[in-house]
Amino acid sequence: MPFIIGLLIVFVVLIVVASRRKTTRTCRWRAEKSGDRGALRKYRCASCGQEAFTAQPGPPNKCLVDQPKL
Repeated sequence: MPFIIGLLIVFVVLIVVASRRKTTRTCRWRAEKSGDRGALRKYRCASCGQEAFTAQPGPPNKCLVDQPKL
């Protein structure tokens, strides 16, 4: 019985972790250095075509597929 409960807990934890990553999984961000604006770096998603500007190092953390294009 404890084995089944442990297995159920592991399954629930895996579902929670997988659902948190869903927001960034659909976008594949590529840097476009020609579009940088000062300290803001321009990124374009290879899968949905969205553009985003960030001041943080690295690509955006969220997928913008549901937002209207700029």
